[in-house]
Amino acid sequence: MLKEYLTVSSIAGPLVLVKNIEEVKYGELAEIESITGEIRRGRVLEVSSDVALVQLFEESRGLDIFKSKVRFLGKGIELGVSPDMLGRIFDGLGKPIDASPRPISEKYIDVNGSPINPFARDYPDEFIQTGISAIDGMNPIVRGQKLPIFSGTGLPHNRLAAQIARQSRVLPGTTPKGGGVQEKFGVVFGAMGITFEEASFFISQFRETGAIERAVLFINLADDPAIERIATPRLALTTAEYFAFEKNMHILVILTDMTNYAEALREVSAARKEIPGRRGYPGYLYTDLATMYERAGRIKGKTGSITQIPVLTMPEDDKTHPIPDLTGYITEGQIILSRELQRRGIYPPIDVMPSLSRLKDKGIGPDKTREDHADLLNQLFACYARGREAKELAVILGEESLSEMDKVYLKFSDSFEEKFIQQAEFEKRDVLETLDLGWKLLSAFPASELSRVHEEYIQKYLKK
Repeated sequence: MLKEYLTVSSIAGPLVLVKNIEEVKYGELAEIESITGEIRRGRVLEVSSDVALVQLFEESRGLDIFKSKVRFLGKGIELGVSPDMLGRIFDGLGKPIDASPRPISEKYIDVNGSPINPFARDYPDEFIQTGISAIDGMNPIVRGQKLPIFSGTGLPHNRLAAQIARQSRVLPGTTPKGGGVQEKFGVVFGAMGITFEEASFFISQFRETGAIERAVLFINLADDPAIERIATPRLALTTAEYFAFEKNMHILVILTDMTNYAEALREVSAARKEIPGRRGYPGYLYTDLATMYERAGRIKGKTGSITQIPVLTMPEDDKTHPIPDLTGYITEGQIILSRELQRRGIYPPIDVMPSLSRLKDKGIGPDKTREDHADLLNQLFACYARGREAKELAVILGEESLSEMDKVYLKFSDSFEEKFIQQAEFEKRDVLETLDLGWKLLSAFPASELSRVHEEYIQKYLKK
């Protein structure tokens, strides 16, 4: 029998302060019963010897300080998991919202997860194909990597996230670590603070393309409580850990939008009257983000993996803002969307120059993509960089002042953006098709300009 407390001393917004409590733990779930018998749930945010601060998952309107009953449940937020979760849509707290009954749970897992022993981590080195040339060709993703997408307000990061979710797959013929001949690939999608229209877009994209059959969706809307927004990515990652490390699946986790998550964290921090850090965000923002980003990876002896693609909108397109800044410290690179490319009608508007995948060299090459991938990537990057420089010079001095070779580079940079980076939203390019396209673009140069590619690859792949 759970103890009931009638010792609520204050209610301020979603925060309830309960006095004279015994043996209550941080993160423990609580139930608050109103005088009408309505039950509302919350989580212990702070606890001392005899006082607990509870954050409600719902609004506090209608609660009476003197007559509300509080019960502490002796456990944290747990998620019931089972293989039947694939193909299902849940809200930010794990309740089904797709008109089907709740799946029968195989087990219950604490949503905060268990830290992975660094010694038990396996190095990510296996290629994931997204079907997007600007990623597969220039900044490849490998299994177990965490690679965020840095976007801005109004840029098509939602379309890109949905495209990655429905197109991503492991390459056939790749042998998984730990044995096995057939690889199972799945997507866990966590949306935080999105609008109803955005939620409808994601759900329809998954359903219409059939990707829903290998996906689990967690949807938290903008009008849902802030505390639910904080729980949503943890539920998504708990689901991913279950499928990856217990069901031996390769799981791609897409979290959007991490800026909304950080704003919710700041809101809760302000309600607790904590001393703010940079731009009002709590001083522990770095630690909090790390507790989620570091749940990506591989474990020695396990077949499955968790690859993470968090999406965040940079306020005022500022890369030095605390959210992208701290994210960049924790993760292994970033994919940056360009407003300039977006204005020119190029989709996806991925700016390959500042984008970076720190583990790309580990996931490409013979038996993974193709032997020439690394050389081709470097050559394309070098030529595009010089073409961009030529374009800037032409703006200042005029195109007539450029040398003949600079004009070739200038033309190449335009072709690279219009043919290599740009592709239709539902166009899925095989990685070999992407590499062949890269060589086709390089055919505009004489072989003497291709100094970053081995001669044997020029002879084999360059077609004039």
